[in-house]
Amino acid sequence: MKNTKGFNLISVILIIVVVAVIAGVTTGIIMTNSYRTVTTDDEALNEFLRVYNELVDSYYEDVDKTQMLNKAKDAMLDYLGDPYTTYLNSEERKALEDRLNGTYKGIGVSFVDKTIVDVMKDTPASKAGLQKGDVFVKIDNKLVESLSDTQISNLIKNSGKDVVKVVVLRGEEEKEFTIEVKTVTEKVVVSEKIKDTNIGYISVPIFSKTISQQVEEALLELENDGIESLILDLRDDSGGYLDQAQDLASLFLEKGKLIYSLENKNARDDYFDQTDTKREYDIVILINGNSASAAEILAAALKDSYGATLVGTKSYGKGKVQQTFTLSDGSMAKYTSAKWFRPDGTCIDEVGITPDYVVNLEPLLDDNGEQIGNIDTQLEKGIDILSNTD
Repeated sequence: MKNTKGFNLISVILIIVVVAVIAGVTTGIIMTNSYRTVTTDDEALNEFLRVYNELVDSYYEDVDKTQMLNKAKDAMLDYLGDPYTTYLNSEERKALEDRLNGTYKGIGVSFVDKTIVDVMKDTPASKAGLQKGDVFVKIDNKLVESLSDTQISNLIKNSGKDVVKVVVLRGEEEKEFTIEVKTVTEKVVVSEKIKDTNIGYISVPIFSKTISQQVEEALLELENDGIESLILDLRDDSGGYLDQAQDLASLFLEKGKLIYSLENKNARDDYFDQTDTKREYDIVILINGNSASAAEILAAALKDSYGATLVGTKSYGKGKVQQTFTLSDGSMAKYTSAKWFRPDGTCIDEVGITPDYVVNLEPLLDDNGEQIGNIDTQLEKGIDILSNTD
């Protein structure tokens, strides 16, 4: 718990004011336009509101109530001393939601320096005929030669139109397309069949709203390609939505197997696989110090209830679950609501998950002995384990 000695009276006043504003409808708080009439059964809250009114009305300088209340929301959450309980302003909230939604408004291409490097399947771009290697020339008759990739992306996403005219250079020829702008699922899963093996590989970088669907599609493709085992890469996955971890575990576990348990201040509940879908082949899961939260839930569930083998380095150790609520100004409060426990009954908070095989990456050096990258010895170990499994 953080030391709150420096918390002054005004901060506490503002904290309680925020509670009053948020809970006004359900707690019976009634305020006139002058904030002078206050009715509540909580006398302490009445006292704080009276002090707030006094500050707003009589402080020697004008008070920006919006900014003051924003500070109050932050302070209220900070007071709890929990690093995962935080206040996000509207811009921070939107950035978080955009990251976790797994969807965006666009045409369905990835590009670097104006050159398309990927055209996602079943998107407006693929249906219109854009191809990998096409180079953007114009967007809605605007030359993009001097624009950054971000500016080009914004031209497409923020045009306010249902369609966009795109001119690309393909080889020596310019081609024009009229492409629908719509909500597109952002493909973040990377999957492949490892060369000269029957081992599948799937990388899960974030637990967005669409991740279980993407993994299931990747699994089916790999299985149709004849894989007999799987490497699931959760390295550097900082987590995301809890339900996606549960859905992902359910793709592999036998019905009735325990996935995780949640414990709040009132009860402890167990969550089991309730689906008929299951897999039986061997699985290696790669983790590291940045594998956290939902990634740890999935790794622990497949380790304890499936028998997967963990390779890499000890995970981050986030054994708490957060809930959020959005305020009327678009900001958001994120607070810890429970601890989670792996199927073996342990909580990994501030402890992490130690893999079965602790393997560190080895530095890749150039001819001068300077490090230019890493040799993926963790992936190599996973391949070795699965290649030698009977």
